[in-house]
Amino acid sequence: MTKTRLEAFSDGVLAIIITIMVLELKTPHGTDWQAIKPLVPVFISYVLSFTLIAIYWGNHHHLFHTVSHINSKIIWANTHLLFWLSLIPFGTGWMGENHFDTISVAVYAGLLALCGIAYYILLMVIVGSHPGNTHLREPLRKQSKKGMASVIIYFLAIPVAFIHPTISAILFFMVTIMWLIPDRNIEKALKE
Repeated sequence: MTKTRLEAFSDGVLAIIITIMVLELKTPHGTDWQAIKPLVPVFISYVLSFTLIAIYWGNHHHLFHTVSHINSKIIWANTHLLFWLSLIPFGTGWMGENHFDTISVAVYAGLLALCGIAYYILLMVIVGSHPGNTHLREPLRKQSKKGMASVIIYFLAIPVAFIHPTISAILFFMVTIMWLIPDRNIEKALKE
């Protein structure tokens, strides 16, 4: 399999994930503000998840700039990441429909932690499969530190959801903001 084919497959899966999430947004049956009010948590969970999927897509794109060849380990690590990301629409819908209820928020936090772990595994497999890319080791190490911090925050958000789900939601948004600006270190290393 070529790198381009793997990237195209991944892009397609991520596009489908976003499409499935938007299909969960139901139109209200009324035309007043009271009809829209119950949809606010659903919309907030959609915006959060859409942004997270977009961040994964952007980082996946940057990460695959470091790849010169594809092997079966990379294929399976990438598929593992896509599996966990494909469950985001379920977590998004459940959390939004239940107005950020404790259990749904805790499950969403666990799902985000698993996505983060899967991305870290993919990053490590790519690094291990490209031992000659020494100039990229430092930018990828920096990205892996940021990724591990995200996973720790997501795992922290699980028990916090049982204290107050809103605090967990704030933690989700904190991680999102942390990743919103793409890591320029990979781009710089590739130009050198």
